[in-house]
Amino acid sequence: MRPESDIMKEVMERSGQDITKCYQCLKCFVGCPLAPYMEYKPNQVIRMLQYGQTDKILESNTIWLCVSCKTCGVRCPNDIDLMHVMDTLREMSQETKKQYKADKKIVALHEEFVRNVKIWGKLHEATFFMPYMARTLDIIDNAGQGIKLFIRLKLPLIPKKIKHIKEIRKLFKKGYKTKKELANNEN
Repeated sequence: MRPESDIMKEVMERSGQDITKCYQCLKCFVGCPLAPYMEYKPNQVIRMLQYGQTDKILESNTIWLCVSCKTCGVRCPNDIDLMHVMDTLREMSQETKKQYKADKKIVALHEEFVRNVKIWGKLHEATFFMPYMARTLDIIDNAGQGIKLFIRLKLPLIPKKIKHIKEIRKLFKKGYKTKKELANNEN
């Protein structure tokens, strides 16, 4: 199988990571705490990208299970920060509508997390979990935990304000602007 350089170039450009440096040392795989639950291991994602098997990656649960802990990037002898590659792949998955073949709850969790940080500048559990539970219909399964946390005053209903919320919102707008510019350049 011959590598598809266009796909690899796009991922490298968008993520800022040179995945051609990967020589499959497996350090990312060995260090990843979620590798046992992933459809494709971190090193396999890189190899699949190198060979143009992007559709399989975009439809898998792997990119959605990555929690961006950066263990893979710290362990990589070639300084490939796989977290940025996974984030790029999540974006591509949403753009191509392939994410719906992955576990819908994982996708919903990611989308609600980003939405919540965009609104509040940080995670606010009450306004994060309620829409997530409504989207995934996990209200009954998780309601008991939420009530316990609320009773113990561990789940504030009103989020605390952060100082630089305007700057965070500007970052989100800049990111969306950059995506639009990228899409316009492709047309």
